[in-house]
Amino acid sequence: MELQGNGFTLRNWKLSDAAAMQRNADNKNVSRFLLDRFPSPYTIADAEAWVRLWQNHEPIINFAIADENDEVIGGVGLELREDIYRKTPLIGYWLAEPYWGKGIMPQAIKLVCGYAFAELDMICVLAFVLSKNPASGRVLEKAGFTKAGIIPRSVIKDNVVMDEHVYCLNRD
Repeated sequence: MELQGNGFTLRNWKLSDAAAMQRNADNKNVSRFLLDRFPSPYTIADAEAWVRLWQNHEPIINFAIADENDEVIGGVGLELREDIYRKTPLIGYWLAEPYWGKGIMPQAIKLVCGYAFAELDMICVLAFVLSKNPASGRVLEKAGFTKAGIIPRSVIKDNVVMDEHVYCLNRD
């Protein structure tokens, strides 16, 4: 499955993506505001494990962002939840630093959310943004998300306690 953006493609992961993923993800500026499960430094073993985890997953909920040469420059995915949250996934994303500010990520997020609503029957997509990463909030707003609130002093990253900003996009 592929979702076509302007100058990029969202597609399933391939084992051959590991080298480009490692090269583009191994950047402290990329990992600085991501969950700790996104390691830094980012090794080839990390990239291979990630690709193996997602390459045959059904339904596809985690996409490689590939440039026009089919090189992985980022990723965007949904984290499905259970119980009363079963129709409200979380979205997460990263993009190689040379591609920041080019409009790729808002477009990729729109494509994944459209897919989530149309193909997975989701009703709302949520995103959590660390307070020291306002650029991510702007990306979400460009993708149509609304800031729903702030959870004060609720997360810790690199031994710094931060607020968490909650964004949502509803199907309707």
